[in-house]
Amino acid sequence: MANPRNNGQRLGITEPISFVGPTEYDMIKTRELEKYLQNVGLYESQEEAVSREEVLGRLDQIVKIWVKTISRAKGLNEQLVQEANAKIFTFGSYRLGVHGPGADIDTLCVGPRHATREEDFFGELHNMLSEMPEVSELHPVPDAHVPVMRFKFSGVSIDLLYAKLSLWVIPDDLDISQDSVLQNVDEQTVRSLNGCRVTDQILRLVPNIQNFRTTLRCMRFWAKRRGVYSNVSGFLGGINWALLVARICQLYPNALPNMLVSRFFRVFTQWRWPNPVMLCANEERSLGLQIWDPRRNPKDRFHLMPIITPAYPCMNSSYNVSSSTLRIMTEEFQRGNEICEAMETNKADWDTLFELYPFFESYKNYLQIEISAENDDDLRKWKGWVESRLRQLTLKIERHTFNMLQCHPHPGDFSDKSKPFHCCYFMGLQRKQGVPVNEGGEQFDIRLTVDEFKQAVNVYTMWKPGMVIHVSHVKRRSIPNFVFPGGVRPARTSKTTWDSRRVLELKSSVAQSDKLSEGNGSDDGRKRKPLDDNLEGNLRNPKSQALSAGEFLEASSPISVVSSSSVKCDMDANRLVELRVEKSENNISDSTKNLENPTNISLHDGETEVSSGSNQLTKPLIETVADASSFKEAEKMAIEKIMSGPYLSHQALPDELDELEADSEHTNQVTDSAENMKNSHLESLKEKHVSVAPVTSNIGSGPSTGSYSHVGLEELEPAELAVPNSNGTSVPIPQRKPIIRLNFTSLARTTSKST
Repeated sequence: MANPRNNGQRLGITEPISFVGPTEYDMIKTRELEKYLQNVGLYESQEEAVSREEVLGRLDQIVKIWVKTISRAKGLNEQLVQEANAKIFTFGSYRLGVHGPGADIDTLCVGPRHATREEDFFGELHNMLSEMPEVSELHPVPDAHVPVMRFKFSGVSIDLLYAKLSLWVIPDDLDISQDSVLQNVDEQTVRSLNGCRVTDQILRLVPNIQNFRTTLRCMRFWAKRRGVYSNVSGFLGGINWALLVARICQLYPNALPNMLVSRFFRVFTQWRWPNPVMLCANEERSLGLQIWDPRRNPKDRFHLMPIITPAYPCMNSSYNVSSSTLRIMTEEFQRGNEICEAMETNKADWDTLFELYPFFESYKNYLQIEISAENDDDLRKWKGWVESRLRQLTLKIERHTFNMLQCHPHPGDFSDKSKPFHCCYFMGLQRKQGVPVNEGGEQFDIRLTVDEFKQAVNVYTMWKPGMVIHVSHVKRRSIPNFVFPGGVRPARTSKTTWDSRRVLELKSSVAQSDKLSEGNGSDDGRKRKPLDDNLEGNLRNPKSQALSAGEFLEASSPISVVSSSSVKCDMDANRLVELRVEKSENNISDSTKNLENPTNISLHDGETEVSSGSNQLTKPLIETVADASSFKEAEKMAIEKIMSGPYLSHQALPDELDELEADSEHTNQVTDSAENMKNSHLESLKEKHVSVAPVTSNIGSGPSTGSYSHVGLEELEPAELAVPNSNGTSVPIPQRKPIIRLNFTSLARTTSKST
């Protein structure tokens, strides 16, 4: 069955996995999903949609007046002044059609060659906007990686970029998807144009735009509920999720959103990163701009989760991902896949998939990063800088502990309303799963790492008095109340969730194993205790969850989640299961299980070759199989063929790692690509026995210096320096400040003594 939109032509670098179309079951579950998304408030009202269109129209008029004004001021003749033009384009979630109420609009102003970015855009246009009563909260960021002007226009949030083309006159019918717009432009313009070009290309490369949009809305909502939606924190942002969903749409071109969501989790649970996700083949063009190519660009070989943009020049949109955030997202994909499979047998519903991740119930130990400033403007600048560096703290902790101590950054920030110009970030900490615990407990001394991070943050070139950063160790029971809705710590509930059920199942399995061990006379409490600690260490891993149902945080969020029972269609549950079975029987005929991949993709050291062109009529990787179980197995084989082999990663040398650490270039939106190189080799450093050892010292204690008087809040101060002597042991150099360690076995609070 060929898709009507592409007339049987292939979209993507491989053949689709399946052309199977929707069944009655899929239609019912898709309607149920759409109703669910509406009830949780993901769609804007008609009035708000009209208001946004009016704002964009007004903004387009303003930039046209602006370009004529500066043209006249620069002495151009009246004819050129009248012909002078500028245009507004949109991109991001608004252009993709997946924005929600109150979301900002990503916009791009395209101007002629004589309209400069520094003087005219951030100068004259900024002044014009500042004098308009409709404009508020105007905040220019000219030194960002992608320079931007942020403001609200009639209450609508706008992010405005600028691209200066080499044209004297900008035509009204300008097509920025053409590569010619990239000729003779600066790097900032290339980056500014990239958002629009990528967005438009995504919409061209998906077989059904409406199904793509509904699925993307679902995945964005899911990612936010599960705490994995944030580019700056090392997870994935809007464009990353759009690219992943678009690839699934290419692989299942006739599927409805219900099936696309299920296949999203199935495919990316099986995906072997760092095999790249690409919507089309990378192509070099005559302009000679650098594209993502691990064969030629060494820095591209260090990316852990490459998701490649489809517009020239193609680049990795997800180079902020670290080993910790990749692990967390992989576990979330696995959880989503299990729930979708349970939904097929009516053992779970959409409520289950969208359960809020209880971050502050999931770990025993946290880092609290607190920042403050003298005024609101200083805090906004300080906050942007600190956020851009937080990922470095995760990388440093993992490297200095040889990946034995894992970090989970919370993607959001929190404010203590009792303190003006104040903001907090949190990171969950846990010992790596499966790592044996030594007698006396595994201890991690990360104070020098934290001090190194604070020093790197304090080199901010726009630092002002009052800009302060404070890093503390806080235990779960002492998390400050202002992080909870309403400033009230919720009571422990007995609410049963998918994760709690899995925990109980796992505990039951452990208990049965213990009984068998006792029966065999091999009871060993000392060996079982670390297993119990591992169970309590991480709520994400379905195989290592330990909080009982009564220990879970009552999920709460600004977005209310409507019970799926209120949006289900009037159909008996057993009938849904029957329809699911009919889907397999009606759409999958009896035939061979063998898979043939006509594209013959060869991926070796970053090289991609596609033997069949995208304009050929295609057949799916799975044509016909015997039954549902065989179809699932065939899908697994098809996904393996798509990945087509291991990705050969470059191995960093110790001196390369040190060189990368020295880089502290400031960007407010993303960190530089070299920083990603450090994290991808933490494990390899351990294997090579590189002499980058975790800092350790004898346990000491001191008074708590945290800014909150909670029990268990401990300031992480510089540790005793350990200097190796001739026989290889470390001679501690005493410091005056207290010594505090994190103990992940007993978790006993460090006693307070004066030094």
